[in-house]
Amino acid sequence: MFDAIGTFVAFDLLGLAPASPTGAALHFFIMDVAKILVLLTAVIYLMGWLRALLTPERVRAMMKGRSGPGARLMAVGLGAVTPFCSCSSIPLFIGFVEAGIPLGVTLSFLIASPMVNQVAVVVLVGVIGWQMTLIYVLTGLTIAFVGGYVLQAFRLERWVEAYVWQIRMGEAQMAAPDTSPKARHAYAWNEVRQIVGRIWKYVFIGVGIGALIHGYVPADFVARIAGDGSVSSVVVAVLAGIPMYSDAVGIIPVAEALLGKGVPLGTVLAFMMAVITLSLPEMLILRKVAKWPLLGILAGYLALAFVAVGVLFNSLRSLY
Repeated sequence: MFDAIGTFVAFDLLGLAPASPTGAALHFFIMDVAKILVLLTAVIYLMGWLRALLTPERVRAMMKGRSGPGARLMAVGLGAVTPFCSCSSIPLFIGFVEAGIPLGVTLSFLIASPMVNQVAVVVLVGVIGWQMTLIYVLTGLTIAFVGGYVLQAFRLERWVEAYVWQIRMGEAQMAAPDTSPKARHAYAWNEVRQIVGRIWKYVFIGVGIGALIHGYVPADFVARIAGDGSVSSVVVAVLAGIPMYSDAVGIIPVAEALLGKGVPLGTVLAFMMAVITLSLPEMLILRKVAKWPLLGILAGYLALAFVAVGVLFNSLRSLY
């Protein structure tokens, strides 16, 4: 359906040649924008209907007093089903610390939440297929889970800003939620308006970049820039993602275009993860609650993990 829309507008309505760079780019842009926005609206509404009770405050309450592997599994799982944005990271961080949740568990949640969520997963399936999506999800969850243990070993509590420890949010009494169909519809539609309203520009930017790569950048040029999947090319991909800022949905069209030009899957995965989780803007937001040594260790772990993922999947590319 979406391919037909792109074909009608680019080739039938505007009369562009399919083999021309402009025709290929515009077809890619229209097809992917339509596909992503429709999927976004449908999935966010559905998940909003089901997730009407799972607010940040309730996530904090569910995690309170928990530790150990079970807590980390819960943190990673909740991170995957709660698409909280960067603006939520500070209140969530403070709320988790105040609730007595170990810092390693908190960081597992903060790694998983932007990198793996149900909206990105469904959009990714529609763009690059369920096999690659499964690879992305499993590696992202593994990085978040293992990261909790690795980062906890550095005793990072000493580098949390002092005011965070002094905050006492108290035990706020939450009113019984309204679970009527009307209330759930209102909540779900509000989620659609807020999330789509927040990220649509990243969708357009991401699809626009992907369309330019798809239509105008020769495959051999991309292959030369991206390298052959070596360690150095993966490191460059991770470093290239750090200055950028996008959520998972916005970077997916860029990843699709890179894969279409022959860039190895591992390199693309490493780039995606760096943009979503390791970006400089994200670190600057977290700087309000954490000191630079903590952020440096977190960034170092994530960078090494992303490079390892990229190298591993590049070495296994003959299997997929």
